[in-house]
Amino acid sequence: MSSCNYHLNFLSLLLFLLLVINNAMSDPEEYKTYIVHMDHSHKPSSFLTHESWHRATLRSLLKPVDDKEMLLYSYNNVMHGFSARLTSSQVSEIKKSPAHIATHEERFGKLFTTHSPEFLGLRHSSGLWNASSYGEGVIIGLIDSGVWPESESFNEKGMPSIPSRWKGKCQNSTSSPFPCNRKLIGAQVFIKGVQAAGETDSPDDSPRDFLGHGTHTSSTAAGNHVPGASQFGYAKGTARGIAPRAHVAMYKVSSGGSIVESDVLAAMDQAIADGVDIMSLSLGFEQTPYFQDIIAIASLSAMEKGIVVVCSAGNDGVPNSTHNAAPWITTVGAGTLDRSFTATVTLGNNLTFEGKSEFPDRVIVRDTPLYYDKVTGLAFFDQAAELARVSAVAGILMADWIPFGVDRLSIPSLVLPTSSGALIRKYAIGAAGEAEVKIMRFVLTSFGTKPAPQVAEFSSKGPDPVNPNILKPDIIAPGVQVLAAFPPLNPVGRIGNYELASDYALLSGTSMSAPHVAGVAALLKAVHPEWSPAAIRSALMTTAGTIDNNGTTLTNEVTNLPGTPLDYGAGHINPNKAMNPGLIYDIDWQGYVDFLCGLGYSDTEMRAILRQSQWNCNQEGTDPNYPSFVAIFSKNASSPNVKNFTRVVTNVGDDQSVYQAETTHGMTIRVEPPTLTFTNKYQKQSYVVSVQVDGKSPPVAYGYLYWIDQNSHVVTSPVVVLNF
Repeated sequence: MSSCNYHLNFLSLLLFLLLVINNAMSDPEEYKTYIVHMDHSHKPSSFLTHESWHRATLRSLLKPVDDKEMLLYSYNNVMHGFSARLTSSQVSEIKKSPAHIATHEERFGKLFTTHSPEFLGLRHSSGLWNASSYGEGVIIGLIDSGVWPESESFNEKGMPSIPSRWKGKCQNSTSSPFPCNRKLIGAQVFIKGVQAAGETDSPDDSPRDFLGHGTHTSSTAAGNHVPGASQFGYAKGTARGIAPRAHVAMYKVSSGGSIVESDVLAAMDQAIADGVDIMSLSLGFEQTPYFQDIIAIASLSAMEKGIVVVCSAGNDGVPNSTHNAAPWITTVGAGTLDRSFTATVTLGNNLTFEGKSEFPDRVIVRDTPLYYDKVTGLAFFDQAAELARVSAVAGILMADWIPFGVDRLSIPSLVLPTSSGALIRKYAIGAAGEAEVKIMRFVLTSFGTKPAPQVAEFSSKGPDPVNPNILKPDIIAPGVQVLAAFPPLNPVGRIGNYELASDYALLSGTSMSAPHVAGVAALLKAVHPEWSPAAIRSALMTTAGTIDNNGTTLTNEVTNLPGTPLDYGAGHINPNKAMNPGLIYDIDWQGYVDFLCGLGYSDTEMRAILRQSQWNCNQEGTDPNYPSFVAIFSKNASSPNVKNFTRVVTNVGDDQSVYQAETTHGMTIRVEPPTLTFTNKYQKQSYVVSVQVDGKSPPVAYGYLYWIDQNSHVVTSPVVVLNF
């Protein structure tokens, strides 16, 4: 090779390398949404607001940020900081500021998607409804997908005037006005984050609900009375929310199903500023430590201002899957109602069977030949496919567990247990070609279904993956086939090729159970305005029920086997008992600070969650003054086999009260002192619980501690032992 060629090749290679380097350097950095925590004590006095400081911070970067375009939200109540579209190099520069505390790239989350007041024991003539005036004067804020304001559930008939403390607003869209009234007193939109992430192409700036989720949850919590509501005739009756005279404020964070952290933070920030009393969230994100969990951070700020935060536990349905489980949040799982939707079939031999059905029309099938498929063991939807293949006019399917989707069968169908199927099979074989169906009837609603309640199959269960020392969920509430308001443009059923809409829809999920508890919390807030969020949660937990209408322990919806507190927490809510719990387990701000101090968080992590640069750890321990107990042991022979818990209870019952401790058999639980004597209301007493295990203890065991007084108060706390 000549020297000339060598130099040419070398220059070509050098030129190629320079081009690659230049191209790499010219590639634009990707913009992502980041949530930035700032120490507000560093704000220069020249800035009148935190937002002006945040905008100036972004403009001052080496590569300045267009704050009008890239700043999504500035937060003042849930945390001190902002969310913005930034590059990684811009984030690195912000982190060098002495005012910076923490930054993380935002995450995506998901929505956890009228007989129930009666099932909960709420009555017009007495109890919590009567004492609370149906929640009059309480404001429930829902962080959800918007609301359909024209629904009759949001009419203002009988509603009191809007509380003077209310600072919220009704946000009109650019294209049309959005009607609010004395029931629906506020509606605002927070979807800048999801729009910036490209998860929706909708320029929607209206609080109107096009998904149905928010309309359903808000009417469940506080919908007004609507006679004759049903879904195609199923569950027909008067629809009403749990707190029908409470006010509703909607904070829309989803227009197409996706949700992001920056929007939820902004909505919760505004709800605090507006003056809500209860905050209900039927959504969640991936489980993370509290200092990275935006719902936990925002909820702690809300709790500090006396706001009760109620959240769905999630729909993962398996152990170690609870969401929204910080101890200052009331975390709600889902249970069934004692109501079922049915159809009946009478065969040619006059045997009649009742099965489950949600076919959306009151059809009657008469004198029709019965086709019997001799292939056994087909899965549920394979049976449905076979019905379609033979062009059946109606169907009888066999399944001991009915999956979601039975409401989408396009022909009149009912589902029977396999035991009934054996009788039908016997008739069909014996009658040879003469087997027939005399009559099938649809759109029937049955009450008194047993057992009920059961723990819903989909309801997320403990131990909590973030902190198994706290029993979650706290409680369960109705969350299966709940009837509530729905946008009339969204299909909820089908006949053949035609989709059907309804003003009221039956939905299932912990999304449906959380607003039940939010409604009950509103009722309790109306009766006991002086109670803290922890006191309200305590009253709900210590009066919850663990026995179904068969008189047995709550069972799993699928297996019918007895559940444990890891499935249902303290039990199923009992609103009327919660009004007068006798004793409460209260926790104030410092109690939660002490709890966090015991988790070993760094100063930076503590500052992120507390929004403060200074705090005091009065005592180190990860066990707050909670109404339940989780004792975690190791099977290691050298590990301690006794756990001690200290609790403080406050008397909210009669001035003169004497409580005796009782414990269930099967576990070694000692209480000292075994008697608590109160001479005044709001007097506090402390006690210590000792839980002991031996080498033969199973991986999970549980029992109960009861404090019982002379006035029939029974204050119940579950005690769970985890032996890993």
